[in-house]
Amino acid sequence: MLLLLGLSSCVDLDEAPKSNLTTNQFYNNEDDAVAAVNAIYHRMFTNTEGMLASGVLFNRQLMMYEMATDDYTAGPRTRSAQVVEMSKLNHSASNIAIEYAWEYTYQAINLANIAIDRIAQISSENINDSIRLRLINEAKFLRGWNYFNLVRWHGEVPLILHETTTLDDASIHPAQSTEEKVYEQIISDFKDAESLPAPSEYTGSDIGRATSGAAKAFLIKVYITRQEWQKAADKAHELIGLKWYDLFENYADVFAPEKKNGIEHIFSEQFEGADGYTSHRLAQTTAPSESPFNGDYVDAPNHSSGLFESFSENDTRKYVTFAKQLTDPLTGKTVTLSEVHFNKYWDKTTPYNQAKSSINVPIIRYADVLLMYAEALNELEDRENAYTYLDKVRERAKIASLKSVAPDLDKDALRDSIFQERRKEFTLEYQRWFDLARRGSDEYVKALKAAGKTNAAARHIHFPIPQRELDANPSLHQLTDWVSY
Repeated sequence: MLLLLGLSSCVDLDEAPKSNLTTNQFYNNEDDAVAAVNAIYHRMFTNTEGMLASGVLFNRQLMMYEMATDDYTAGPRTRSAQVVEMSKLNHSASNIAIEYAWEYTYQAINLANIAIDRIAQISSENINDSIRLRLINEAKFLRGWNYFNLVRWHGEVPLILHETTTLDDASIHPAQSTEEKVYEQIISDFKDAESLPAPSEYTGSDIGRATSGAAKAFLIKVYITRQEWQKAADKAHELIGLKWYDLFENYADVFAPEKKNGIEHIFSEQFEGADGYTSHRLAQTTAPSESPFNGDYVDAPNHSSGLFESFSENDTRKYVTFAKQLTDPLTGKTVTLSEVHFNKYWDKTTPYNQAKSSINVPIIRYADVLLMYAEALNELEDRENAYTYLDKVRERAKIASLKSVAPDLDKDALRDSIFQERRKEFTLEYQRWFDLARRGSDEYVKALKAAGKTNAAARHIHFPIPQRELDANPSLHQLTDWVSY
């Protein structure tokens, strides 16, 4: 299906093949349109056959980029040179992980462009118009999200918005667009996606699809990244006011399989555990290698960062996020681990094969909205309300409100406190590199050097354009900071 959706026929045949589908045969009805949009999710989330299947975008591949932060490091069983390079900040434009992430992202964008263009052309006799609009806007949501990742990783990137149907030079050698132009398109796509259904409108197998709430939440994140504080605050206020979401009472419920897609989850990567065919790569690569668990232990905490120690013992997030011991359910024996491990995606129902974990990976959740709102309010000099929304997250963690222990922080100090809360709240949720990078090179370098990664440099707030792409496309240029590396 992925191959089918990624191809476009440029030649009309006199006789249609009787045993093969072409794109002109495929995009004819509502079922085809749904399949086309499902293929975009598939490219981003689902393991497929072949060499590249080991880590599609959000099924662990993004941990490669998280390695370039203070809190993560290559685990003791790492066999991948590119993981070690990223962890030690020795990566270059030739790093395979960067090439793969670029490739996966543009494959997803290509599928989204095809879906948007082709679904619009399906006859109204063969598709309900409201379903057509929903699917097009769902594809726009996924396209906007992929471009949001690209522009944060690489800055100026090619902006491709339609299916490639010709082999002219401009089509096969697209030039980079300015960051401003890319962001304009991202915002446009997310705004269109705001008309998607509310989360309560999805049932059954449709639960987990992009919703209006997810589009609004991502718009907040775009505005925060661009430091458009008033727009971020206004959109956060709007989303909170809809009362579609709330915090779980207990932090552990965020990662409880029986409570997946619950009140706090805005958009998540879906896992079905033993009933699904997709391996949970992040659960497996963070699982301890000690017998009897025998996990991969490729993705590990950087114990020099002080993250584990930064949690107070009464913080209920501490031993959801980390584990010092695990229980073997078969024998009831407690196994003391050789060192502190990540624990968020540890599924106790399948202790010997975490690839079958059924714990969803949150992409964006309500706690993020609250902390982004607090951040925007602080930048707008409304520190009283910034404290209020920050403390909603702290109080759920059963720790003292910041207002009670440090009531008079200035803007800079409160900003630091908000980012520290984000660091603890969203460990292992693909947030840390983005948060560090958007604070700028000075903050990034300071954080990494404090964590023992002393070769951190200003250029690391972006990733280089992959060398393979530069070699294949003469219209591309390398980022200035990466020209010599």
